[in-house]
Amino acid sequence: MLDVKRMVILRDLAEHSRVTAVADLHGVTPSAVSQQLRALEAEAGAALVERDGRGLRLTAAGVALAAACEPVLAALERAEGAVRALDTELSGELAIGCAPSALATVAAPLVAELAVRHPRLRPRIVQADPEEAVPRLRQRRLDLAVTYAYPLLGAPPAAGTTAVPLFDDPLCLALPQALVPAYERAGLAALREDAWVSAPAPSSCREMLLHACRNAGFTPRVAHECADLRSGLWLVATGQAVSILPKLLCDAPPPGVAVRELPGPGRTLDVLVRAGTETQPAVAATLAALTSLT
Repeated sequence: MLDVKRMVILRDLAEHSRVTAVADLHGVTPSAVSQQLRALEAEAGAALVERDGRGLRLTAAGVALAAACEPVLAALERAEGAVRALDTELSGELAIGCAPSALATVAAPLVAELAVRHPRLRPRIVQADPEEAVPRLRQRRLDLAVTYAYPLLGAPPAAGTTAVPLFDDPLCLALPQALVPAYERAGLAALREDAWVSAPAPSSCREMLLHACRNAGFTPRVAHECADLRSGLWLVATGQAVSILPKLLCDAPPPGVAVRELPGPGRTLDVLVRAGTETQPAVAATLAALTSLT
């Protein structure tokens, strides 16, 4: 019988390519990862990895087994849900990752709603951007993740997860009041010589800013980086920067900042769960509470 935890390690090696990356993901040493892979090869009766220079690559058998991992995990999640469905009352801790921009509008109302609906359930909110939340969700360190995606960037959904849409969040241009007339005459192209503030790379928010500006015919000069895009509005207020950010972060701009909603699609707010957990009682109850709030 194949060990599921070892299959997960093989899946992660297929995704991240490096043993050291897999070791960091699981909080173990690279030698421990290699040991688990050798044990999985013995269970499978086939070579799953082979040397590739100083690293490893999956054999054809390894690729096939890694691809089979997600359906196996989803089936196990559904089996656990069938057992949990026998509980008479929801209780215990539920770890919920949440993007910083959705803490006030989604996470806080959710905690209050669950306290009314299921008082013995203990939701624990963990602030995490999608880049952090998705790996934690897949590693079972989170039960759900309130996250976001930019459809125009075309990033595929994370393997092994199911997304439930919550609502759309348009993109907005934040600019000093003095630049509004130029923007209204010529659009984003009027701001090609200005300094921009955005999130540090890698970031889908930064990628979306670059995408919008390049569609307007220029590559913006990102002079300032700010992980908290709402705080970046204070740089716009000085008159020395402009930015593009989600509407959720523009509800109370500093004095001197003008906000203009941009045409076209922005981002979607979604809640992600591991495939197969949708019917687990605590997860299903949280999804029901979220959709009722949004």
